[in-house]
Amino acid sequence: MKHIVLLLFISLLFAGCGGDEFTYAEIETDYGTMKVKLYNSTPQHRDNFVKLASEGFYDGLLFHRVINGFMIQGGDPESKDAPLEKRLGSGGPGYQVPAEIGALHIKGALAAARNGNPEKKSSGSQFYVVQGKPIADAQLSSLEQQKGVTYSEAQKELYRTLGGTPQLDNDYTVFGEVVEGMEVIDKVAAVATQAGDRPVEDVKMKVRIVN
Repeated sequence: MKHIVLLLFISLLFAGCGGDEFTYAEIETDYGTMKVKLYNSTPQHRDNFVKLASEGFYDGLLFHRVINGFMIQGGDPESKDAPLEKRLGSGGPGYQVPAEIGALHIKGALAAARNGNPEKKSSGSQFYVVQGKPIADAQLSSLEQQKGVTYSEAQKELYRTLGGTPQLDNDYTVFGEVVEGMEVIDKVAAVATQAGDRPVEDVKMKVRIVN
């Protein structure tokens, strides 16, 4: 059953991601490495992530916001060598990326963080990786009504089994997915945190394009 669910995850959740050839990146941490596929259906986010990673922008930055059962977030340039008491989460490269909203927030989704702007433009560098929790049918039905979305039976099954954060659907751009190292999400999400959801011990990243 688990094998079938994972096949559905790859073939159905992220269907319509555009093209047969994809760009991949690795997000390395002390807890392991996540390999992510970047979507062709979100070309502006893909190209921006590739540009920053190729320039070494992310190397040494932190996963500065970690919420177990929800997501792990990083990419704030102000987090590099930041003292533990420094408030993080507002930094960026000085620009935003236009919204390319479509894919769902099932566990392993790579998505762009953003502030509360009406156009739902994304942060130029900050991203999060979804952990989430299994979602009951009643909650999905409620979200369909609240958010005006319709989930297919296959998508509902993924939310039931793999889990995710469907409350974020249609509000944030998902521009990739973890294809290897899913366990790293859980390891990082489980670290001890302080006020503001920052890990007590720094969780640093290094991002590189691998194809």
